[in-house]
Amino acid sequence: MSNHTDAAQEVLLERKGCGGVITLNRPKMLNALTLNMTRQIYPQLKKWEQDPETFLIIIKGAGGKAFCAGGDVIAIAKGERKIAQDFFREEYMLNNAIGSCQKPYVALIHGITMGGGVGLSVHGQFRVATEKTLFAMPETAIGLFPDVGGGYFLPRLQGKLGYFLALTGFKLKGRDVYKVGIATHFVDSEKLGMLEEDLLALKSPSKENIADVLETYHMKSKIDQGKPFILEEHMDKINSWFSANNVEQIIENLQQDGSPFALEQLKVINKMSPTSLKITLKQLMEGSSKTLPEVLTMEYRLSQACMRGHDFKEGVRAVLIDKDQSPKWKPATLKEVTDEDLKNSFKSLGSNDLKF
Repeated sequence: MSNHTDAAQEVLLERKGCGGVITLNRPKMLNALTLNMTRQIYPQLKKWEQDPETFLIIIKGAGGKAFCAGGDVIAIAKGERKIAQDFFREEYMLNNAIGSCQKPYVALIHGITMGGGVGLSVHGQFRVATEKTLFAMPETAIGLFPDVGGGYFLPRLQGKLGYFLALTGFKLKGRDVYKVGIATHFVDSEKLGMLEEDLLALKSPSKENIADVLETYHMKSKIDQGKPFILEEHMDKINSWFSANNVEQIIENLQQDGSPFALEQLKVINKMSPTSLKITLKQLMEGSSKTLPEVLTMEYRLSQACMRGHDFKEGVRAVLIDKDQSPKWKPATLKEVTDEDLKNSFKSLGSNDLKF
């Protein structure tokens, strides 16, 4: 690649064997996604998609600790309004390009994979988790909502699991990420390098050839094979608590249950931004019947509503900058977040809407 400035090195784009390899390369920042990185990945993805000599695209994170811990929200919270407009618009366009990619797309989601990192992987055809994978959508804790197409994939998980993950930010680890369908395969992390080599060594592979290699590695993986899904015993309750169609009722359900697990979730939800909780529940209910591009258009509207509001900057301050973990939400209670406020967050931006 030309233009080897430091900025250009935030992401490595390499042609290897039968494929293209995208490496998120900010290991010290847990490979958090910047606007600059999005602007390099998007055109390259489109080029490789058109190139008859490229049969597969692999995306991975450098450094072994994270695939991608999210979008660079500190930069967005501190930046000008224009930065927030561009960041979300271009990130969501990349999410959609991954979702509609005509070439097999393999995300190696080893290590921390949250928020924006989920957007770079979950919409692709193949997602390979390892025993070190840590998945979460923790946006309600920073006055945002599980974006990057969360409104599409979360309501499509089993039962009401996606609603639970979205509102609480609950973390899934290792094989559980595969069990819920966020990953399509599970491979021991020490085999990832060999897997990548085997994929790139294929000669003009079809989608089926690629799937066969992934399946072979998956079948050989023994780590945590017999372990039950962490939420197994709670699923019936999760399905019933989170089938309420407003946040107040979900909270009521948890209170009435009163079990240690219910009270633990209640404690977590009560720390979240009330505005974010209400936006998120409606986002998932609406998204459950929309296509990915429709969801991303809706989420772009919501992202800009959050940029206009108070809680996003305050959440980023409390959780990521000052780290005092005590955000002062405004409005401070669920009942102060009116239906009118909620409706306004979902309103069209007219000519500023995200279009595909």
